[in-house]
Amino acid sequence: MVRACSTFNPRRLRALGCPAILLCLLLARACITAAATGSVTAARLPNIVIIYCDDLGYRDVGCYGATGYFTPNIDRLAREGTRFTDFYVAQAVCSASRAALLTGCYPIRIGILGALGPRSKTGISSNEITLAELLRARGYATAIYGKWHLGDAPEFLPTRHGFDDYFGLPYSNDMWPMHPTAGTNYPPLPLFAGEKVVEVMPNQAQLTRRYTEHAVEFIHAHREKPFFLYVPHNMPHVPLFASERFKGRTARGLFGDVLTEIDWSVGEILAALQRDGLEEQTLVMFASDNGPWLLYGEHSGSARPLREGKATSFDGGVRVPFIARWPGRIPRGRVCHEPAMTIDILPTVARLAGAPLPSHPIDGRDIWPLLAGERGARGQDAYFIYWERALQAVRSGPWKIHFNHAYVHPEPPGRGGRPGRYVTNNVGTSLFNLAADPRELHDVASRHPDVVARLKALADRARLELGDSATKQTGKGVRAPGRLP
Repeated sequence: MVRACSTFNPRRLRALGCPAILLCLLLARACITAAATGSVTAARLPNIVIIYCDDLGYRDVGCYGATGYFTPNIDRLAREGTRFTDFYVAQAVCSASRAALLTGCYPIRIGILGALGPRSKTGISSNEITLAELLRARGYATAIYGKWHLGDAPEFLPTRHGFDDYFGLPYSNDMWPMHPTAGTNYPPLPLFAGEKVVEVMPNQAQLTRRYTEHAVEFIHAHREKPFFLYVPHNMPHVPLFASERFKGRTARGLFGDVLTEIDWSVGEILAALQRDGLEEQTLVMFASDNGPWLLYGEHSGSARPLREGKATSFDGGVRVPFIARWPGRIPRGRVCHEPAMTIDILPTVARLAGAPLPSHPIDGRDIWPLLAGERGARGQDAYFIYWERALQAVRSGPWKIHFNHAYVHPEPPGRGGRPGRYVTNNVGTSLFNLAADPRELHDVASRHPDVVARLKALADRARLELGDSATKQTGKGVRAPGRLP
């Protein structure tokens, strides 16, 4: 029940002599007003579902322009909700991106950088407050079915950070002995249930199906109480696997088959919500952790028309699909062009669940007005794009400035599941108008010195708080990750 309904007092109005019909009208108006604000109480907290793909490019689903296969269920999310065109991850790599989503912080603030390997000595700190912890404190059931990648030691596992249930891989699915270039450096791939390894070297062709089955069972088991369901798929990160039901079904080859199965998974989750009468009580969000891993050629996706891909700070690496659906609360068929970022998810969900924000600083801001389609709603003034500890770019409105940095580019890309070769290129300090030039090809810094000065000033403020290895600055607001003894 929304907060306005819970504070509405019909007994007091009856005592004042209000007729029954007037009571009904006033109550309805109070509930409608509260629905517009997004505020709720524990009487009817909204369910939260996040479906997070791995290395899914900007153009890899139908409503963003995919070809060679179809994604009708993901497209349905967009048709029945709002699709964002300028949504960003905080860093174009696995662990850092997931840390930002779950904590509302830039990865550099909390010390989670790059992609953590097996038996990592670092992981997410117990001092951080994850989205799961925030919601569990409000009475939510919480579960993650899929890839974790914030540390595989017991103290780093999701069950120690707010999740009641966990089934999945602790890191990327290529971190195993069958990796084409670094096999002996990785131990056998473990599949966890809770805090126990229940299988070693699982059949990866069955992972999408198994995660989906767990998700559907969780929805039904917790239909009477609010829940947070996080489904971070291992794919389309390489190596690619599709089950027999989906293998060979698309003109795009194995990559298209994998996306078809992920789309089936989205459909199963939506069907489960419908069967249990939960659609109008559930916010579903769909996104990716970063852009496509172009090093793998036809086994990677596409970010076109955006430049480059994973492991770069160009938009092909950090701009991803994002769709939000909540029938009756989020406008249908809307397209939002305002910039936003994964760091904004935690404070937005906190608002909807009536949960207090963490007492320590976070970087996200509540973007419910954007989701709800409020007139004049805006995202943050600026979003800061780091690679590891180096501040490489700033996005503000239609503008994006790059500071001088090296970046990797596949030349040539690989084939057949084997990686190609990276070359290192360099971009100097450059300004791009993404509204006119989404490919980041035409530097307009000399024509807009005022914009350059403003973005540089914003960057200087970020460096004071978060630091920047490129300028040899340590931020005053950074916190240490979790570390093993």
